[in-house]
Amino acid sequence: MARALLIIGSLLTLAAGGLAAAAFTATAPEPTRTVTIDVATGPQGEQGPAGPPGPAGPPGPAGDFSCLQGFEPGVLVINAPGGQVRTYTCIAP
Repeated sequence: MARALLIIGSLLTLAAGGLAAAAFTATAPEPTRTVTIDVATGPQGEQGPAGPPGPAGPPGPAGDFSCLQGFEPGVLVINAPGGQVRTYTCIAP
């Protein structure tokens, strides 16, 4: 009985996660382009002093994802010595 409940709970969790992922991806527009940058290696400099923390910003609006005026959705690819990173972001044309 406990095994059946565990399986049912796992399936419900999987289904809920899939629905949540679909909800998040459904509100973001498709990227219009991909930008790739290459980060060169070089000697690391000394760390500077820590600055004071800034004030907390205001809460953002709830709702659909949108880029600021003059920007468009895109994929930013960063090639670095430790590997490649891809991120979905807003890019100036």
